[in-house]
Amino acid sequence: MSFTIRPATAVDHTRILALNLESEEMLSPMDAARLQELDAMAAYHRVACEGDEVVAFLLAFREGVAYDSPNYVWFAQRYPHFLYVDRIVVAGTHQGRKLGPLLYRDLFEFARASSVDTVTCEFYTVPPNEASRRFHAAFGFAEVGSQWVAEGRKQVSLQIARA
Repeated sequence: MSFTIRPATAVDHTRILALNLESEEMLSPMDAARLQELDAMAAYHRVACEGDEVVAFLLAFREGVAYDSPNYVWFAQRYPHFLYVDRIVVAGTHQGRKLGPLLYRDLFEFARASSVDTVTCEFYTVPPNEASRRFHAAFGFAEVGSQWVAEGRKQVSLQIARA
């Protein structure tokens, strides 16, 4: 079966929260209130569906929003225009089916259509997230900094790519 990408809606929130929880060790926690808040600020919030089932999502922000993530703030202090990937999640049952690349190609098209030439993200280096490192390298991301987060328990690699 093929996958479709569409804007996330409030109807998708329950499934998005379940997907986020499934991968929470590599993400920040998110409850319904937080998702609603982030959705309202997002420049890009899309889901990938197999039939009617949401099997992946990607949430990203432009510069200039009141997002309190220390990683978003790091980019906001250094780049005047950017699109920040806050999180991408693919259901465990659908890993390896090219949904991450499908969403990223759509995100990069969105960035270009929005006249944004810098896409930013981060991933954990402590604990290491080797799969995310390889994935982002394949899209041309390169490290521009690093910082400790989660009260010094985790380190992130701050990355940019040209759209």
